[in-house]
Amino acid sequence: MIKYVTEFIGTLFLVLTIGLSVIGQAAMAPLAIGFCLMIMVYMGGHVSGGHYNPAVSLAAALRGKLPSSDVVPYMVSQVLGAIVASVIVYVITGQTFAPVPGATASPVAILLVEILYTFALALVVLNTATHAKTKGNSHYGLAIGMTVATGAFAGGAISGGAFNPAVGIGPTLVNALLSGGSFASLWYYLVGPFLGGFLAAVVFKHQEEY
Repeated sequence: MIKYVTEFIGTLFLVLTIGLSVIGQAAMAPLAIGFCLMIMVYMGGHVSGGHYNPAVSLAAALRGKLPSSDVVPYMVSQVLGAIVASVIVYVITGQTFAPVPGATASPVAILLVEILYTFALALVVLNTATHAKTKGNSHYGLAIGMTVATGAFAGGAISGGAFNPAVGIGPTLVNALLSGGSFASLWYYLVGPFLGGFLAAVVFKHQEEY
């Protein structure tokens, strides 16, 4: 049970940081988000693996580092953490938020950004946190957090920069329920990240041999 609680807490603080940074229009929001993920990975990596992302959990399961019996509980814990965080953001600020693609971005561009940066994130997680040759390193959290920051800086204006189905589901649901927001863009944040996580697991199978 503590693994699921850890995934809930880590995802909660990640989404809380996203919401407060976005609503507060923080100048360096991607860095705040990346550092938050880094901190939470160091907090819970030794307990649950520090996924805080259903796409990463999928990649870890395909890699053999997450038992199949834990996949659904992990994902449920992550989504619940995202929902609770989104409600907290509303209580604090009186506003809701949700990832939204750029107004001029094409569906192909949006999907590519979500796929590619989730692929990068999951591949970094698998190589820095699960590969035998990097076991015991102290930089895995920094590498993971900065991958998300990089994706947010580079592709956030195009896709909305979720790279995480929980970041798509939680804020979108709360935004729809409390502010009349739309679910129209949610599929980008499910299809793109899950496909990216799957592709990362496929590539890692070959990297693992070296």
